[in-house]
Amino acid sequence: MMKKRTMAAIAGILLLAGGASAAYLASPTIHKGNDGEAPELGRTGDYSIGTYSETLPLPDRTEITAWGAISGSLSPVERSVDIRFWYPSATGTSGEPAQYRHNIEYPGEEDVPVSTQGIAIEGAEPLADARFPLVIMSHGYGGWNAHYSNLAEHLASRGYIVASISHGDAPVNGITSFYLSFGNVLADRSHDQRQVYDALMARAENRETRLGNSIDPQKVALIGYSMGGFGALASAGASYVYDGQSMSNLPAAQQEKLTALTAKPLPLKAMIAFAPWGGQPDNRVWSADSLAKINMPVMLVAGNQDDVVNYQEGVRWLFDNMGGADRHLLTYREARHNIVGNDFDVSDTPAFRAAEYLKEPVWRQERLNMINQHFVTAFLDLHVKGEAEKAEYLDVPVPDSNASAWEIGFGEQLNGRFAGPEEKDHWRGFQRRWAVGIDLERKSTGE
Repeated sequence: MMKKRTMAAIAGILLLAGGASAAYLASPTIHKGNDGEAPELGRTGDYSIGTYSETLPLPDRTEITAWGAISGSLSPVERSVDIRFWYPSATGTSGEPAQYRHNIEYPGEEDVPVSTQGIAIEGAEPLADARFPLVIMSHGYGGWNAHYSNLAEHLASRGYIVASISHGDAPVNGITSFYLSFGNVLADRSHDQRQVYDALMARAENRETRLGNSIDPQKVALIGYSMGGFGALASAGASYVYDGQSMSNLPAAQQEKLTALTAKPLPLKAMIAFAPWGGQPDNRVWSADSLAKINMPVMLVAGNQDDVVNYQEGVRWLFDNMGGADRHLLTYREARHNIVGNDFDVSDTPAFRAAEYLKEPVWRQERLNMINQHFVTAFLDLHVKGEAEKAEYLDVPVPDSNASAWEIGFGEQLNGRFAGPEEKDHWRGFQRRWAVGIDLERKSTGE
């Protein structure tokens, strides 16, 4: 029998899986980072962008079946994931900008089509004779690889190759199917990330493969959202514990497999986790000791009203216990769980759960994206590219953005100028009066 708190946790996660009986409208625009309100590094970069997708087989995989959940055994499965790539491309490449389409499937209901217009050219040739850092992206439960195409295209425009995974989470139509679907997500997220990393590193060793001549294998970062963040922490070195409610329900064979899998971290330069799942007390999957094994730069991003992953007792607990990492925590005040993702228009969708899956109740999604792009760029440029000057965007003068100061003279026109080195009391890269509603904290290794 599942405990009451387990049922509450399932209800919270099913909120993420959501569903809708009508189509979402396509996102009307993309890359509003070029608008005047974007922080400095949230604006689209100088590189032209290409994109394409491919299917990547993942060898030697297993899955949890209904019988396996009872017997404790695992079944072999042929597993593959779809990868969408974004990358700097040759200037002047002809072709049409990509439109990212996805059908969300819900048992017993019509598919829910999602569409976003991009700026990357489908199938464009990569920029020749140049290698770029690689960023692997991993979505949340029930997500897909182009859910965050805004962020992926932004990074590609600033000189990164992005490989975003579609994990293919099984849909849910009841408690039993949820148990199997979510159990396999627990088992698969870090394993998928690791095998994608291995495949792309092998590709970088063979310059004849597609993008093999473009990936810098010495400069790799990982970004995960929600369950993708759960996997990313394990891929970064935090081995699981199995006394929490979800992990304790995994078959013994799967627990043994995950213990072996997470014994060694991926050799990453940095890791970013948006609203990572797994720190909340009723479903905690790490100990303080296992979190302390992460020894790479980490940025956590969360809303302080996140009731899915529990901001106060979950995300902050993760942040406080990563004592082996130099780390930042970016907090959106009054935000819940949906702090990353494209700005889909759901105004004409009758099912409120569509908005509940994609939107924030207080923050504008486009504003969240601009700020995310700004800080993700600063963090990766600093720790992956080694651009030391980008530390000034992260070492803010005060943790509370509202307390940053930049005097305004009587009758002065602001004109959107960014805070630079001279404005030492204001958050770097933000316009006067526009650094509000967010906190940025830092803890160094050993704290």
